[in-house]
Amino acid sequence: MPSYQAPIRDMRFVMDEMLDYPAHYARLPSGEDASPDVVSAILEEGARFARDVLLPINQSGDEEGCLLEGGEVKAPNGFKEAYQQYVEGGWPSLAADPAHGGQGLPPSLAMLLSEMICATNLAWGMYPGLSHGAADALRHHGTDEQKRPT
Repeated sequence: MPSYQAPIRDMRFVMDEMLDYPAHYARLPSGEDASPDVVSAILEEGARFARDVLLPINQSGDEEGCLLEGGEVKAPNGFKEAYQQYVEGGWPSLAADPAHGGQGLPPSLAMLLSEMICATNLAWGMYPGLSHGAADALRHHGTDEQKRPT
């Protein structure tokens, strides 16, 4: 069975040594909310999610792919459940604007999660990628009604 160990030590090196964390985050909008404890918790839990939830279903994504049956798209085994866990964990809103229901954390922090996702299951990673693209389109071009959290 494949294994994955998120490169958290390397990520922390880049954040701490190259970006001068926490000064880097302090200069960003909402960066003050990215305290060292919050960042560590996000990295650790993101690594766990990628390793324990996404990696085990990577093969099903490669072997099964998506199917169109009776006008309905069927995702590979485990993909829907993994996405539900992703949403329940609050991951899609990590760097989204709080005015639109997001957590408002720096996008650079969300990119670290994205790296873990893509390293363990790139096919599944396209699901939140499409959602983030749709959210960006609404942010830039949507009406106020469309932008309102539900």
